Amino acid sequence: MTGTGAQPRTSAGTPIRVVVAKPGLDGHDRGAKVVARALRDAGIEVVYTGLHQTPEQIVETAIQEDADVIGLWCFPART
Repeated sequence: MTGTGAQPRTSAGTPIRVVVAKPGLDGHDRGAKVVARALRDAGIEVVYTGLHQTPEQIVETAIQEDADVIGLWCFPART
């Protein structure tokens, strides 16, 4: 993949599609946004769900978006 400029694809030949989600009540999502951006830059299709998602909402989004992968940002911030 490095240097080819080709979009990553599944074994079926479709572009890889990732749902990036931030479950729970913590409002710190910078890391999720950084990861989502890096995936996009690598040619992967990304759906970012935003903050405060329940597991059920995340799964529903993944089904609706026909995602291949679910990425969860679960890094708790400490003050």
